Amino acid sequence: MRARIAIACLLGGAAWAQQNQPEITQHEAPATFSSRVNLVSVPVVIRDRDGRSVGSLKQEDFQLFDKGKGQVITKFTIETSAGLSETPTREASPSGDSREPAASAKPELPSRYVAYFFDDIHMKPADLLQARKSAAQQLEQPLDAKSRAGIFTTSARTTQDFTNDMAKLRSALNRIQPWETGNNTQTDCPSMTYYVADVLVNQEHVLSPANSDEQILSYAQSDQLLAAVIGEARPCVCPPTIHDCTPLLVAAVKQTSQRALQFGMNEAITSLYTLQDLIKSMSVLPGNRTIVMVSPGFFMTEDHRLNENDIFDRAIRAGVTINTLDIRGLYTPPGMEASERGHSGQGSAALMSADGTEALLNSNLLGEFAAATGGTFFHNDNGIEEGLKQLAARPEYVYVLGFSPDNLKNDGSYHGLKVTLKNGANLKVEARRGYWAPNHAVGPAEEAREEVQDAVFSRDERMEIPVKLHTEFFKQSEAKAELTVETLVDLKALKFRKADDRNRDTLIVVTGLFDQNGRYVKGTERTMDMQLRDQTLETALNSGMMVKESFDIPPGVYVVRVVVRDSEGRSMAARNEGVEIP
Repeated sequence: MRARIAIACLLGGAAWAQQNQPEITQHEAPATFSSRVNLVSVPVVIRDRDGRSVGSLKQEDFQLFDKGKGQVITKFTIETSAGLSETPTREASPSGDSREPAASAKPELPSRYVAYFFDDIHMKPADLLQARKSAAQQLEQPLDAKSRAGIFTTSARTTQDFTNDMAKLRSALNRIQPWETGNNTQTDCPSMTYYVADVLVNQEHVLSPANSDEQILSYAQSDQLLAAVIGEARPCVCPPTIHDCTPLLVAAVKQTSQRALQFGMNEAITSLYTLQDLIKSMSVLPGNRTIVMVSPGFFMTEDHRLNENDIFDRAIRAGVTINTLDIRGLYTPPGMEASERGHSGQGSAALMSADGTEALLNSNLLGEFAAATGGTFFHNDNGIEEGLKQLAARPEYVYVLGFSPDNLKNDGSYHGLKVTLKNGANLKVEARRGYWAPNHAVGPAEEAREEVQDAVFSRDERMEIPVKLHTEFFKQSEAKAELTVETLVDLKALKFRKADDRNRDTLIVVTGLFDQNGRYVKGTERTMDMQLRDQTLETALNSGMMVKESFDIPPGVYVVRVVVRDSEGRSMAARNEGVEIP
């Protein structure tokens, strides 16, 4: 990627040569971004008593509270499911370059992303088949022009990045297979789940590796769960010919518990990390971002809670909503049906009770993911296909409220949010539930960068600073092209600060390139410190400043997003330009 900058027309050529100090210094770097809190965006859906979204409200109808304290809403937009971006008028090339202009394409960045996240690690084969079937039926209908969907799995073995190609999505669904790791601790004798192993080894410490055989047998006299596990193991571990089976019995139980712990921990961590990675990759997508997690839930020990909190943190900061669907549907709790795991004997009640507790914890986990990120938890319902449709559907109207937290402390604390209506009779409010405060102060430079970042990954166009865009390309081969983006900035809108004999201002110009699915491809961030003498400023005000960036890319359809911000007036421009390179 190459880049260069020029002052359009005659930017005082003789004056430039006489300067002892440069009037413009610049710094160029690849445009890389991270997610942080600056202006807090709060998506809100208002539904009537029939569940239909309402789109007739205005900013003054809303009240927003941060930790119970009322906040001033400084940003208010309404997103509609059928809303389309306006196509900016094409301008003539500022430089008069004779190279071939890029074909104009409608600059539509997708505004909605749905990630179908299948927990293939924990789902039973029959449940996975049902999930695939229900999702395939839903994906029979093509996505609208502004939506993209992706297929992801907790094992990361099957992945289809965001696309509107329905054939690719259905192909990815068909490739999802049950997870096989050699973990048969739930079908071995004795059977052992991750939860039961954690209770016996880590919570009650009765199966600690340090305990002797005699100690373990002694514990079994008072611990009903341990007694039930040992009792279940005896028929298949102890041959009738062996008089004293204690060593074999205890060894089998201890070995099974350690295997269950290891497999359970690996599977839980893998599931959490893949979800965390998915959230991270979605954080730089423009528009509405939703994960539909299809899972029976899974057990986590206390050691996993830090990973879980990190997921909540990332999702809330990035504005990613996690909707969850319990694939078990309306089911009979294992503790109520002895045939579920085939428990028998005197200890079957203790084992069934443990299974029931584990099933409840699994369900609670899915509820936590949804509640913490402002999502919906679909459970205790066998209408899986309808549930997927409900969780993946985009409301017809979404209000986005923005506010700058009042006297925000940089302590990394969680801030609960509440949105109400001044006259909200018979209306239901669905809104983001909270955000995390930053853990350090944000200086002017970082604040400016964050504001630019928000604008780059937004779809809105702003013209506080007039700019003109022109794109052109040169095909170097069938597989490679050079795309040039020229941005002419009108400096008349800037508020220069006079210091000594110079007129000072700083421009940040980001030229970003997105593919047709809204994925950020590459970009350049340029910072220009201007210290212009009066004569140079007069010329520049008449001619403008042109920034030219070049990208080496394969042919295809792209959306160019240019954002310009000045430091003195804090004004901004944001423009889209669609290009197609055949």
